[in-house]
Amino acid sequence: MVIWLNIGFIGLFRQVNSVTLNLTLVKIKLKLQGQKLDILLEKRMEVSGEVSKRIRAKREILGMTQLEFAQLLGLQDNGERTISGWERGEHHPSPSKLAQITGIQTHTPFKQPPTTETAFTFIDLFAGIGGIRLPYQQAGGRCVFSSEWDKFSQKTYAANFGELPAGDITQISAHTIPQHDILLGGFPCQTFSQAGLKRGFSDTRGTMFFEIQRIIAQKRPKAFMLENVKQLQGHEKGRTLQTIVDILEGRNVQEISADIPMSEDARQALSHRLNYQVFYKVLRAADFGIPQNRERIFIVGFDRDYYGQDIDFNKLFSWPTPPCTPTRVGDILEDSLYVDSKYTISEKLWDGHRRRKEEHKTKGNGFGYSLFHKNSTHANTLSARYYKDGSEILIDQSDIHKRPRKLTPRECARLQGFPENYIVNAVSDVQAYKQFGNSVTVPVIRAVATQLLAAMTAAQAVQSKYLSKSCTVHGEPVEPLA
Repeated sequence: MVIWLNIGFIGLFRQVNSVTLNLTLVKIKLKLQGQKLDILLEKRMEVSGEVSKRIRAKREILGMTQLEFAQLLGLQDNGERTISGWERGEHHPSPSKLAQITGIQTHTPFKQPPTTETAFTFIDLFAGIGGIRLPYQQAGGRCVFSSEWDKFSQKTYAANFGELPAGDITQISAHTIPQHDILLGGFPCQTFSQAGLKRGFSDTRGTMFFEIQRIIAQKRPKAFMLENVKQLQGHEKGRTLQTIVDILEGRNVQEISADIPMSEDARQALSHRLNYQVFYKVLRAADFGIPQNRERIFIVGFDRDYYGQDIDFNKLFSWPTPPCTPTRVGDILEDSLYVDSKYTISEKLWDGHRRRKEEHKTKGNGFGYSLFHKNSTHANTLSARYYKDGSEILIDQSDIHKRPRKLTPRECARLQGFPENYIVNAVSDVQAYKQFGNSVTVPVIRAVATQLLAAMTAAQAVQSKYLSKSCTVHGEPVEPLA
């Protein structure tokens, strides 16, 4: 019995020792795992800290507020709070959002220098991707405000100018817009164009002119330049353009119909009579050294109340004389041998293009695709629908035994006269096609800007003679335009 008890006790002792040993091993293992976990946590905190620093550094390099950075990233409600949380390391962006942040370029080729010295100031309304802004900035002007509602255009604008334009202009009070010398605006043109069925003021996009008018009425810039499609000139047999000119010149005797949609501020602003001397003309891109048959109407005006009734801008302002230098499509093309094959249209699309063209030919009209080669003098007008099938401008590749191809985004930029260092890949190809199709031809803008600025300078010189005894206009000191 004693022997059995001893044996039982020894067995029990061994079992207890075994459990104790196992518990000890578990403790050691847990401790090691805890150390590994601590190390992982420390590393994650280090990485998190690095990510937070990188996000904040990128935002600050871009010179953006947390709200502007949130808008650039397409964050919705509470976007500013989200950015703040990322920068404090409270939470982290998703891998895709982090990749988007990493991909944002901090080198902005056309960022304004941080100086208060400037020849003149201007605002950029319906800014698109900055095609109107660029020549005026390069002429010595400083942009003090910009507005563009399309989020993709905002990204391209920010990538090139280092500024995120304000959003929907209809939601922005004119009182919050800085004073400026020149107002620039390529207001929406779809409602006056062939593609937009020429609905004009009956479409809310067509009433964006009245947003321009309310800002002019509030800020009274010395001059303005507006741009639109050629069809505006003939819309409603010229009545739409005449209404615009009458409003700008202060000769609008008829009230604008209550059926025409516009903001209340814009409608109230119509009661303020403007007094600008207005000029308008259709200019063609191909006449200014760009191989594109793009015609646009430009409307320019000078404030009579500022410069005085004695100054006649008929004697001071003239439209630019087109150089009409020979153009060639090949000048804007890349070598097709090295162009990515994704721009070559598919066999199915090519067959469809040819079939539709033959059908139109049978009906007696010239609709269908248009094929160009390097020796073509100019291409058709690049439109915002180019991304769909490229039918208006296809590049012949028969010399390398390939189907036709679409223009690349860089070629589209060249076809609009943008400089080579203009960033075109801040958005997808689809968005880039839309943006360049909606944009302006930069050399034409530059030519008009040169004439407008020359007229302002000449008027300032003439004005100084009339103001030798009085140095105020509108009760404020007159500062000469440099």
